[in-house]
Amino acid sequence: MSKLTELTLAAARDGLAKKAFSAVELATAFNQAIEAANPSLNAYVLTTPEKALDMAAASDARLKAGNAGKLEGIPLGIKDLFCTQGVRATACSNILGEFAPTYESTVTSQLWRDGAVMLGKLNMDEFAMGSSNETSRFGPVVNPWKRQDGANAALTPGGSSGGSAAAVAADLCLGATATDTGGSIRQPASFTGTVGIKPTYGRASRYGIVAFASSLDQAGPIAKNVLDSAILLESMCGHDPKDSTSLQVPVPDFAAAVSRGVKGLRIGVPKEYRVDGMPEAIEKLWSDGIAWLKDAGAEIVDVSLPHTKYALPCYYIVAPAEASSNLARYDGMRFGKRVAGNTLTETYEQSRAQGFGNEVKRRILIGTYVLSAGYYDAYYLRAQRVRSRIAEDFRQAWQKCDALLTPTAPSAAFGLGEKSADPIQMYLNDVFTVTANLAGLPGISVPAALDAQGLPLGLQVIGKALDEETVFAVAGVLEAQAGFTAKAKPWW
Repeated sequence: MSKLTELTLAAARDGLAKKAFSAVELATAFNQAIEAANPSLNAYVLTTPEKALDMAAASDARLKAGNAGKLEGIPLGIKDLFCTQGVRATACSNILGEFAPTYESTVTSQLWRDGAVMLGKLNMDEFAMGSSNETSRFGPVVNPWKRQDGANAALTPGGSSGGSAAAVAADLCLGATATDTGGSIRQPASFTGTVGIKPTYGRASRYGIVAFASSLDQAGPIAKNVLDSAILLESMCGHDPKDSTSLQVPVPDFAAAVSRGVKGLRIGVPKEYRVDGMPEAIEKLWSDGIAWLKDAGAEIVDVSLPHTKYALPCYYIVAPAEASSNLARYDGMRFGKRVAGNTLTETYEQSRAQGFGNEVKRRILIGTYVLSAGYYDAYYLRAQRVRSRIAEDFRQAWQKCDALLTPTAPSAAFGLGEKSADPIQMYLNDVFTVTANLAGLPGISVPAALDAQGLPLGLQVIGKALDEETVFAVAGVLEAQAGFTAKAKPWW
């Protein structure tokens, strides 16, 4: 495998600027790496090698002319949830068939505007519903990491952005787009030793991203380190009049914030995140993270988020309710899969029955139930009130601190098939991440240690709304103090 694929995004950008290699050479190296690794990892569901070379050639021309963009020549993978003009986008669901959008999502159009190169579309849980990337119509993604127990079991890369995380961890792209509805950027990042950030709700446009739960979904990047994630997020964010929830605020220099340090910052440690049965390795990592920030000049304060225990049940009412509404459009009539029946109703029923997978059907049924006339007040309205209380908990916490430090996930990566039979066990993977989505806050996962089996563990930083700069500053210190340099050993 070419060493070019092992570069960080920032180093590759510098190399291109110095003409140490060309964008075409870089794209070629990644095309070859994907061709060799993807049959084993299943990270990409569609590769676009010719498109990558064409875009890279155009980047080389701009580099030569001296009008390079911020991401000129940088090869990226795109989660299959993002609409890409003329390139199949299915949300990894049969219901969308071979749908090729006639338009580009705002986030990807901004990446192309800045000169990035598309390597292909990345695997994910169907409609982003899952925590292990096992609900995809294209089959599960395999985590590049292996346990050290010699059993050689295939592990999950997390979900729903499992393809994005695995591709970055295995050096199959310099960065990837992802989305986070309840932890789908941060949990896969934690499972694969990568960095993933979910920005403030409204920072990045949702236009052209297949909807799961509209009040929770947010796009963000997965990258090899904190600086790379900051560079990518800057290009992905910005106001978009095509998205009514897009915030009309300037995009700061996120990359500059990474090296800002934490001297004088107050870092909150929420007591409610100490859950029963949390592995010793995660407890130790959390304590280490607290010590690292203290050593770097931060003040550690204890805070309380009393409604945290209601976050998961609240999320699993609000998210399915919105999914039930959003997925009603897939009826076999206008686009995607259609299974003809004897009547219109039969066509609807059969198209949806054969088009959606079991997890998506489960969530549509839950969502339809909690929105139904007899249960709307008892479930959906009550969940929305709880969501308001969770947001208020954070507002109270910000009076005492500038950011929060927590674990990202309650465990390291688990084996494929280990939890898929028990939806409740699977849903518990989101226990530390859903609160940031319910409150619309930015959160980042930074790899910081290996567990006893040699698998990566992440620390999460949650920040105030629109204060990604502090989140990046804290993440930069954690990254430097942890000194995490471990990589998955290639077996593919």
